[in-house]
Amino acid sequence: MLINKKRDKNFKRSGDFVAVLDNIRSLHNVGSIFRTADGAGINKVYLCGITPALVDSLGKARQQLIKTSLGAEKSVEWDASTRSARATIKLLERLKEDGYKILAVEQSKDSIPYYKFSSKSSKLCLVVGNEINGLPASVLKLADKVLEIPMLGHKESLNVSVAFGIAAYHISGIIEKWKK
Repeated sequence: MLINKKRDKNFKRSGDFVAVLDNIRSLHNVGSIFRTADGAGINKVYLCGITPALVDSLGKARQQLIKTSLGAEKSVEWDASTRSARATIKLLERLKEDGYKILAVEQSKDSIPYYKFSSKSSKLCLVVGNEINGLPASVLKLADKVLEIPMLGHKESLNVSVAFGIAAYHISGIIEKWKK
């Protein structure tokens, strides 16, 4: 679906909006997230844990991921060097030290509806987790805010790539608001 064909010719990624994908299993979800990351102006995507990289261990492109991302993997920087739970924690700690606010998308007792989140910081890191298990407690503990997407029907959650899209565009709007 095309939302807006117009592109700002002066668009430049700020470098201040990054994403962390923690233990996402599906190549299709990762590809979809890359496409959304490009549209939302995310500068870099960190592929952590079991999250598949764009190439396999032999350097061969993962065609399902590439097909789903529709070329967005070429316009969004990515890093697949964080492969253990401890390395993911170290990455988040480093991002916090660099001034990033860590925003986890998860249902928890401490979560707030995503649309109630606001920030004057433009250095924001969006974190999403495994399709079944979500984010581990160790990641949630590092989050400055835990954002939840309220569910009004019978199902308790959305697909991770859909949830990522909702949160990413909300945060992108916050960043754009403070740039002006």
